Amino acid sequence: MKKSVISFIAVMLVIVLLGLCAVMGFTVAGRTIIPAVNDTEHGIRLGLDLVGGSRIVYEAELPEGYDTGNLSSDMETAQSMIRQRLTNKGFTEATVALSGDNRISVEIPQITNPEEAVQTLGSTAQLVFMDADGKEWLTGTDIKRATAMYGQPTGAELTDEHYVQIEFTDEGTQKFSEATASIAARKNTDGMNFLAIVMDDQAISTPMVENQLTQSTCVISGGNFTAESAKELADLINVGQMPFSLKQVELRSVGPQLGANALQTSLLAGAIGIVLVCLFMLIVYRIPGLVACLALGFYIVIEAVVFGLIRVNLSLPGIAGIILSIGMAVDANVIIFERIKEELRAGKTVKSAIDSGFKRAFTAILDSNITTLIAAAVLFWMGTGTIVGFATTLGLGVIISMFTALTVTHFLLNRMVDFHVRSPKAYGV
Repeated sequence: MKKSVISFIAVMLVIVLLGLCAVMGFTVAGRTIIPAVNDTEHGIRLGLDLVGGSRIVYEAELPEGYDTGNLSSDMETAQSMIRQRLTNKGFTEATVALSGDNRISVEIPQITNPEEAVQTLGSTAQLVFMDADGKEWLTGTDIKRATAMYGQPTGAELTDEHYVQIEFTDEGTQKFSEATASIAARKNTDGMNFLAIVMDDQAISTPMVENQLTQSTCVISGGNFTAESAKELADLINVGQMPFSLKQVELRSVGPQLGANALQTSLLAGAIGIVLVCLFMLIVYRIPGLVACLALGFYIVIEAVVFGLIRVNLSLPGIAGIILSIGMAVDANVIIFERIKEELRAGKTVKSAIDSGFKRAFTAILDSNITTLIAAAVLFWMGTGTIVGFATTLGLGVIISMFTALTVTHFLLNRMVDFHVRSPKAYGV
């Protein structure tokens, strides 16, 4: 009995402490360990519809002789590349839309300084490979893909390192072979044997060339890459394969689409919904309902902490994912409690009914959560923008809700039995 009381108090303290950390944040020596829920600088990032941001409009600069018949498909390609660049930088709630025949409108949430938004988005011009004399040898269209990797890039017995592997098209392979042959011949000239990867007239990488390379792939290594810098270079190369250059024609800040009080209104509506659900659980299931309310509180606290740590982008679709996952958390408890009531009606003791109820409910809970996770994974993998935000909050919410239903709820119900709350009526029968 004494151990049960101590463990129950310990769990309650953990919930309270995590709740305080979620509300106030937790900082050590000036470094934010757990960001507060309202800390948009270190924690949860709000979408454009909730907090506003910046709007950039790009216009295609068509080169001489360009076939305008390809403009529609090329603009879609450019739109997809900008969308991917924003997703790679964590702005999953940003919007990228075609405007007219040759313009792309980009809206980035939370960055109210338009110039900062441009720097965040990065370069948008066509990628070119050139030598020290400025001769262009390849463009982004000659590349299939660039991948950030970790290992031994040369195949020799060397220390593992981060590097970038580039795969060329058939035509690009031939151009790359000619370029490296020409540049390698200059290796005795001080520092002139490099092939610069240039975007927006700025070299994003200048790898040295020692020999002619004839393979369809090459690696950029020896640059003291970190995992982050290697991925950033690979992303820049991948999204630099523009069929044409883009220039900025509009740059301004925008206000929140739903008004300044939209987030507070949403939180109030969510709080009212949670209170009504808790009242329903208490009336119908009594002691298990009380346990479900405590577990739901633990779930909300854990979700707030996790979302802050991974910097989830929160907009209306993201809020919808959170609400849906809360519903699934309550649904799991309902399944468990109904199974417990069935066991109690069959004449089992409360302790035995709780154990049997969880075992019988486990398969149904697991199946429903796995199918939802599969859907969330597909949306996250195949989607962009706000779809990714919805999939992120839904997937994480389902995982956390399954954990709380199968562990926290089970633990607290057993503590109720240890506290001699063993009347079947107290468990909804």
